[in-house]
Amino acid sequence: PVQRIVERQVQIPQVQIVDEIVEVPVHKQMQVPMITKVQRTVEIPQVEFVETEVHVPVQKHRHVPMVTVVQRTIEVPQVEFVDRIVEVSVQKQVQVPMVTKQ
Repeated sequence: PVQRIVERQVQIPQVQIVDEIVEVPVHKQMQVPMITKVQRTVEIPQVEFVETEVHVPVQKHRHVPMVTVVQRTIEVPQVEFVDRIVEVSVQKQVQVPMVTKQ
């Protein structure tokens, strides 16, 4: 057998590379603060009620008569003054000297 090298053209299928972007969630580690509840005692001030007696004066109710003012018209008789001039004789007293004879 003799080996022969023959050139020939062969169709080679082309490979196409398609990139697809897929989102992958990122996992992060975070430190979360821890909350602790601590009970403590609180002093509440006590309220003391001191009662004292107070004298309240007694109020009395009295009936007060109501005064009402009523206006009335009344007729007043008119009086007419008539003046007259009257002559009055005036008497005078005069000192007369006394004459004595000797």
